[in-house]
Amino acid sequence: MPNEAPTAASADVSADVDYAELLQTEREELHAQLKELGFGDEGDTGLNYDSNFADSSQVTAERGEAERLATELRESLEEVEAALVRLSVGTYGVCEVCGKPIGSARLEAMPAARLCIIDAARQ
Repeated sequence: MPNEAPTAASADVSADVDYAELLQTEREELHAQLKELGFGDEGDTGLNYDSNFADSSQVTAERGEAERLATELRESLEEVEAALVRLSVGTYGVCEVCGKPIGSARLEAMPAARLCIIDAARQ
């Protein structure tokens, strides 16, 4: 039907690449990085610093940097989780803007990509 949205089956998704495995691996790596920063579980507030540390401004700067990095990692994790949902419902590999297939090379490089290279360049 002409009005149906393209699905992963009709997208330019390479059949010999296991995108679910790529996404699962990326999710595990993001969880590990969050845990390393002390933000691994819900409610974790980051690494603990010695209260007797002489340079409290250094601790504050490091804590701020860790929180910024944790925020970026959480955002990446949300993108990976959304890609896994798209994979399960059959819309993985389809650009969310134009509805055209996302190239397999782009998906291999960025498995959680939501946009084709043309629409990503416009953002």
